[in-house]
Amino acid sequence: MNSCKLNDVSLKDKDMKKSFFRLLNTVNKKVLPKLSNKDPNHLTKVEKGILAYRYFVLVNSLD
Repeated sequence: MNSCKLNDVSLKDKDMKKSFFRLLNTVNKKVLPKLSNKDPNHLTKVEKGILAYRYFVLVNSLD
């Protein structure tokens, strides 16, 4: 019986994590600049950080 409760909690945690990252992804789309039209080799360090952050949030929202 305890194993069922443990699995239910882990599923809820995964759902909460996914929904949090989906919300964060929608906020990022509206707030952060779009860097898709720029060459990644010519980005500044700050722009590369923003790009990496957006990628991290996107990947976690898709899991």
